[in-house]
Amino acid sequence: MDNKPPSNPPSNGADERTIVLVGLMGAGKSSIGRRLAKHLGIRFIDADDEIEKAAGLSIDDIFEIYGEDEFRSGERRVILRILDEGPCVLATGGGAFMDTNVRDIIKKNAVSVWLKVDLDTLLERTSRRGGRPLLKTGDPAKVLGKLMDERYPVYATADITIESGNDTLDKMVSKIANALEGQKN
Repeated sequence: MDNKPPSNPPSNGADERTIVLVGLMGAGKSSIGRRLAKHLGIRFIDADDEIEKAAGLSIDDIFEIYGEDEFRSGERRVILRILDEGPCVLATGGGAFMDTNVRDIIKKNAVSVWLKVDLDTLLERTSRRGGRPLLKTGDPAKVLGKLMDERYPVYATADITIESGNDTLDKMVSKIANALEGQKN
């Protein structure tokens, strides 16, 4: 898939800054991000894909071989590099925004959008596919509930909050585009 923006991209409503999608696994950051980037005429980048390319390993393997701390360190480096590369829609991993340094850089150089989702929707979505190392540590409902308790107060500091329930991708893109346009005014 070609991630290059068109030669004359439309304004993304965010003063041409990168739009960083944050939220828990299953919030729809990648699916919505791809569609949002296409709508705005800018590149889409999935941080997890970039981490896997940089490491030459899957996220699962990075967690298993090196542990979460090393994964987070690599994630931080990749996100900082992406933020230096110009406007895009960036889907981050669920824990990226928890890193104070990453959060500060995002606040300074991007527009953060929290895709807020209820527990039942997250459980349904995350049960559909593997590759979620944190859900391998116990009961997914308890793990996600604990992550919500820990992360939602931090995610709430994002520039924009969008309730991401069972709306269609197009509806979510419209909500985000409208919120970005409102922020610009």
